[in-house]
Amino acid sequence: MPRPVGLFTDFGLAGPYVGQMKGRLLTLAPATAVIDLMHDAPAFDPRSAAYLLAALVPEWPADMVVMAVVDPGVGGARRPLVAEIDGRWFVGPDNGLFELLWRRAIQARAWTVTWRPQRLSASFHGRDLFAPVAARLAQGETPEAIGAEAAEPLRFPQWPEDWAAIIYADAYGNAMTGLRASIVAADATVQVAGQQLHRANTFADRPKGSAFWYENSIGLVEIAVSEGRACDVLGLELGGEVGVFSG
Repeated sequence: MPRPVGLFTDFGLAGPYVGQMKGRLLTLAPATAVIDLMHDAPAFDPRSAAYLLAALVPEWPADMVVMAVVDPGVGGARRPLVAEIDGRWFVGPDNGLFELLWRRAIQARAWTVTWRPQRLSASFHGRDLFAPVAARLAQGETPEAIGAEAAEPLRFPQWPEDWAAIIYADAYGNAMTGLRASIVAADATVQVAGQQLHRANTFADRPKGSAFWYENSIGLVEIAVSEGRACDVLGLELGGEVGVFSG
């Protein structure tokens, strides 16, 4: 059976882009399951997306091909990349998107994609380059047939292991941070937008309208308001700093 292909992008579901990529995948690999993993990753922001991608990956099949496209440098000098990281395959731009996965990996290899399709638009490598590469990997083709092995992706050692900042806001107005909750003490106070927040286990632990932090379903520190929108109530923005203080 072909490997499943998962799509992680900042394209959004409106407009023609996701549909075109899925059409290309299904044309080239019709027996492959194509899964929409996420299409509202932080736009134009590979750094925030890198922390989010690393937190989401453990929930996905062990042999999945993940086509990850947050690519503000599309058409420029950045390399197209294939990486095998702890058994999963990743296809996308070499712009830091895979930095946290690579850093935390037990086993990892990378290849620069040297193959090019007959048609390659300047602005839509998701459809024209990354989708065909993902389709080939899904059907068992080796990366050596697609590219040349590289020592490693472009590295960003200045990025912290855990990022004390807002990296994503969901449809409910909850704000995810780049901090893994496992490194934050349960009695710690989180400071954001000038407010000190204490931990709750669930939304039901706090009265309506009160703000708190908790460990979300993918293991990150998340800021929330019970029955409210934390981003609106607290005035949170992507990239906003978060402080952590011991209890």
